[in-house]
Amino acid sequence: MAAEGSQRETVIAIDLGTTYSCVGVYRNGNVEIVANDQGNRITPSWVAFTDTGRLIGEAAKNQASLNPERTIFDVKRLMGRKFDDLEVQRDMKVLPYKVVNIDGKPYIEVEIRNSETKVFSPEEISAMILKKMKETAESYLGKKINCAVITVPAYFNDAQRQATKDAGTIAGLNVVRIINEPTAAAIAFGLHKIGELNVLVFDLGGGMFDVSVLTVDNGVFEVLATSGDTHLGGEDFDHRVMDYFIELIKNKYSKDISQDKKALGKLKKECEIAKRALSNQHEVHVKIEALFDGVDFSEPLSRARFEELNMDLFKKTMSPVQRALEDANLKKSDIHEIVLVGGSTRIPKVQQLLKDFFDGKEPCKAVNPDEAAV
Repeated sequence: MAAEGSQRETVIAIDLGTTYSCVGVYRNGNVEIVANDQGNRITPSWVAFTDTGRLIGEAAKNQASLNPERTIFDVKRLMGRKFDDLEVQRDMKVLPYKVVNIDGKPYIEVEIRNSETKVFSPEEISAMILKKMKETAESYLGKKINCAVITVPAYFNDAQRQATKDAGTIAGLNVVRIINEPTAAAIAFGLHKIGELNVLVFDLGGGMFDVSVLTVDNGVFEVLATSGDTHLGGEDFDHRVMDYFIELIKNKYSKDISQDKKALGKLKKECEIAKRALSNQHEVHVKIEALFDGVDFSEPLSRARFEELNMDLFKKTMSPVQRALEDANLKKSDIHEIVLVGGSTRIPKVQQLLKDFFDGKEPCKAVNPDEAAV
């Protein structure tokens, strides 16, 4: 990509995700996803404050269970919202860090070092993640980057879009455009497609769910309809598994860990790992050393149990698909391609439900779901 001007300026594309973010650069006719300093193409959208400094990405996530109240994640769910928003109030019940009300908006209050406390807006925390993505691209390209395109869920409202743009500005970026994630995914899928297609983009990420129906005609994209749920994704599946184990621990050990932030941090990390593994395995063992009172925790979790715990949430994704088709005035049979975006689309049961909904039509897996929105 190049910006208009006396010099053609490199523009990076950033997918600022609820749980993970990634950055790409358009070179030699292709979008190249840039690996971070850990060699990973996706970076956890986590920020942590310690007495020795600030951590972003893997480093922040890896120490979360030992430092839960100073480790910030899921901040995208707070962006552009009011403090008394029901979704914000619901999130506050499960977030280990402190969310406070400043002028009717949610701010994060955190100890930054040696008992010194500071408040940050969600945009400021997101800016730290965006800056990390900017630096990742700069390191790869060997030059300074000023301009970026940032992707957002298709039906982010104006306040959420503006908050995303503000985060980019705080990060030192000129945000040349905010693009809908499903549109970006369809572009990634359809850049070299010829002819007219109806495409349904099914985007189930860590925190949000988006369905878009688009037409693609010789490289020109038109969005016909969007639907979804700004509060449905992999994090919610993790919480169901956590609740299951919290109840199991209560019954088996007569111990309630629901208010133990360090134990919950450890459990959250292992539940996410188990969920990912169950996309390829039929059973995993969740093992956590010294989860509480020195007790080493070890319990099996089958794919069948994981699906049972989340089946209502999985099925909940089908209503927006139906709604998007109706709004686009299309039948199931009118859809030529189904594109999967977001890490949660790797879950076999989600793929099966979607395939069944479309009477056996296989979703397209040509696009890496973690990277498709760049």
